[in-house]
Amino acid sequence: MKELIILRHAKSNRTYSVDDINRPLSPEGIERIKIISHQKEDFFIKADIIISSPAIRALHSAMITIHELNLPLEQLKIDKQLYTFSGFSVIDYVYTLDDRWNKVILVGHNPAFTEVINHFSDAGINHLRTAGCVQITFDGDQWSNLYKGEFFLGQKKNNV
Repeated sequence: MKELIILRHAKSNRTYSVDDINRPLSPEGIERIKIISHQKEDFFIKADIIISSPAIRALHSAMITIHELNLPLEQLKIDKQLYTFSGFSVIDYVYTLDDRWNKVILVGHNPAFTEVINHFSDAGINHLRTAGCVQITFDGDQWSNLYKGEFFLGQKKNNV
């Protein structure tokens, strides 16, 4: 069984004149990712790896979650391939994940993450909000062979 956790970065602060990749989290975003980390703790615990986009807002979202839940920092990997807004790129990325990992957390960006969720499930969501987090579980044992999984927001299971 494979489990994919999709975590969109928390709300960023657009008041700074910096390149997109360097945009920090807003104070509201920091507080929300702390809350989400605890509300969806079962999504994050026992992950094999947490892979984040190098964008400051994504990386800080991942690090706050790690800190809030006392997860091992060694689980964090930064991968520039996740600094994309293309769903196709992230879908291809998922298919190449290491099969030794059964539970993977990806931290990154929209619209890519909304497209990934809709590709790997029948969720049919229009927009994954900032600090939005979903779990998709698959019956397969190889990332390259996954198709549709079971979509879970955290309240009740959605068979899709």
